Amino acid sequence: MSDSGSGAFRLDRRKALGLCVSGALLVPLARRARAQTLDKLSFHTDWRAQAEHGGFYQAIAAGLYRKAGIECELRPGGPSLNIGQMLLAGRVDMIMSNSFEAFTYVREDAPFFTIASIFQKDPQVLIAHPGSGFDSFEKMKGRPLLISNGSRSTFWPYLRKKYGLSDAQLRPYNFNMAPFLADPKAIQQGFVTSEAYSIAQALGKQPETLLIADAGFSAYQTTIAISRRLAGEKKELIQRFVDATLEGWAQYLKGGPETAAANALIKHDNPEQTDDRIAYAVKMLNESGIVRSGDALTGGIGAMSDARWKAFYESMVDVEVVPRGLDPTKAYTLEFVNKGIGR
Repeated sequence: MSDSGSGAFRLDRRKALGLCVSGALLVPLARRARAQTLDKLSFHTDWRAQAEHGGFYQAIAAGLYRKAGIECELRPGGPSLNIGQMLLAGRVDMIMSNSFEAFTYVREDAPFFTIASIFQKDPQVLIAHPGSGFDSFEKMKGRPLLISNGSRSTFWPYLRKKYGLSDAQLRPYNFNMAPFLADPKAIQQGFVTSEAYSIAQALGKQPETLLIADAGFSAYQTTIAISRRLAGEKKELIQRFVDATLEGWAQYLKGGPETAAANALIKHDNPEQTDDRIAYAVKMLNESGIVRSGDALTGGIGAMSDARWKAFYESMVDVEVVPRGLDPTKAYTLEFVNKGIGR
């Protein structure tokens, strides 16, 4: 980005944050900013900026965190960052996590837990070539399956047992589409918001996809993990953060001009993101009910329930992914959610 372009972005961002909108309002806003002391919090996402993080960016761009009295430092993740270790070391206040990490905290007796779940459904899908007849999970039998090493110890054992599949079907998946594109019988894992889009661009047609959550895999995803100490000592502050975040997601999913500033921030943090890629991701988040389904239908965005956590834990014990004998209620708290925001 050129210096002139960078300067224009900084100006747009200041406008988005309510720091300057016109010369007439600049001084009053500056006086108010000096009068307001903001509480600082840092949140680390699990990957590079993308629409799947849009609600957090919206809360910044629309000034929702500042309105809640918070200066939020949103840190993008990446392939070389272990954000879990950063949380354990106290180098960040909160991180984007998942149900499996929450059970790891319980197993290791680590003082961390989950306080909200943005995604009610895991956005991972299984992807097949257009016209290959992949319209049910039973049709995975006998076909080569490109599954990553990480997924072989999460959703794969569940699918293998439920549908009578075999490890002999597995092929390495290293986040490279070439092996999939070369084999019309292959099935590849991916995200409904991203890989499905890239494959459609490569093939010129929409691939056939099945959302893993529709097989009954009920993991919460894009959760917020925090130390028990911080959640307890600064309960009111953390509640303000959660509320502003959930409102950010409610706004972002509506799309339209009101989310342009948030998308500009996403593209600034990750230039690989484009307007069409972002639009596709938001469309799929909405159409697939990734955010608004399950517990969110009654409790609002970010909602969780005891029953869901218990059922998921038991399903993972059944396939020997997590150990028996853990107390799943130690993995989370419902104190900060289920308040109807964005319902």
